[in-house]
Amino acid sequence: MTPKTPLPRAAAPLRLALAALLCLAGLAAALPATAGLSTEAAAQERRGLLDMLFGGGLRRSEPKPPPRAREPVRRERPAARSTRRQSAPAASPAPAASEKLDNAREVLVVGDFLAGGLAEGLETAYAESPGVLIVDRTNGSSGFVRDDFYDWNANIGPILDEVEPAAVVVMIGSNDRQQMVVDGQRESPRSEDWTREYKRRAAALADAVRERGIPLIWTGLPPFRSSSMSSDMLAFNDIHKRVAEAAGGEFVDIWEGFVDESGNFVYSGPDMNGQPVRLRASDGINVTRPGRRKIAFYVERPLNKVLGDAVSPDIGTLGIENLPTLELAPAGPPTIDRTAPISLLDAELDGGNDLLGGEVAPRREAPRTPAERLAIEGLAPPPKPGRADDFLIDGAGDEAPREPQSPPDSAETGAIAR
Repeated sequence: MTPKTPLPRAAAPLRLALAALLCLAGLAAALPATAGLSTEAAAQERRGLLDMLFGGGLRRSEPKPPPRAREPVRRERPAARSTRRQSAPAASPAPAASEKLDNAREVLVVGDFLAGGLAEGLETAYAESPGVLIVDRTNGSSGFVRDDFYDWNANIGPILDEVEPAAVVVMIGSNDRQQMVVDGQRESPRSEDWTREYKRRAAALADAVRERGIPLIWTGLPPFRSSSMSSDMLAFNDIHKRVAEAAGGEFVDIWEGFVDESGNFVYSGPDMNGQPVRLRASDGINVTRPGRRKIAFYVERPLNKVLGDAVSPDIGTLGIENLPTLELAPAGPPTIDRTAPISLLDAELDGGNDLLGGEVAPRREAPRTPAERLAIEGLAPPPKPGRADDFLIDGAGDEAPREPQSPPDSAETGAIAR
């Protein structure tokens, strides 16, 4: 047997190259065979050839199953955490308006745009009162200054005769911060001539109400964001208060309800129930719906005195002809029943020696009883023998010697006899 001759070392690379060519040829033959297969099947076939050539160097991976459709998991929402800040309470629904009676008392509201908001608040306040009817005759852009636009003194009389109200509520002045024509001359606001004419026009409206014997309730103006406007509103309130009281009416001051503790303008504040709400609009002039209701709350108290039983929601068909009326002019000066005080600087005390109402008993010339002698003369009554204050020794003093006293009978004292 002929022994095999070993190949030279140079033949080893040739064998490796030959093996590589055979692998490439096998791959080329396998590609057409996998052309018609799907992507996953072709990939599996290529992995099988590589495993066969290289002895399973690449691991064969199984196809992953399609993912299952997961059912939606229902998760309960966690309970809302409690916070310190609580949301504002929901506004209570407006009360259902009741049908007004045929003989319901009519309340006439006149003035500018703030009076229109007051009329809205009063309608809400008396929505459940069939005996009260709010009549809104306001003019938003009106005032006492521009009588060329709307003359209240010329129109108030016909309005009163037409409506014949049970009470008149006035709120006016927000549009009066402008020049006024007085005797053909333009006067600046709050000048001397301007103020005199303004008082005359305001008094003319109040007198028209008084002449017809109708109760008058004049509502004051609130502050505004502008400090100069607020200053003018204070001056107007002072004029309106004097005019209303001179006509026998009542002035309602609402200023404190729209300022803070320091007297400054505020946008938000407590409503009629004490809950914090927005009272003023962003312009610092207009009033929100809760603010209108708050103004009406101030007016309700004096107005209820005039309307009487008509404000009751259970009035039904009862007659309301005998409602009390507000006395506009007193019959005479009030009677004052009191005693004038006595001046302490009067040396003569109006001819007397004692204060008014004092009664001093006459003094006796000589004391009669031992107590009087002790109080007046300072002399104590003489001691009696055997008493605790008997400190005299027998034979001492000016008094005659005393006879010895026999001891008391045991039957009287209850002592044990020995």
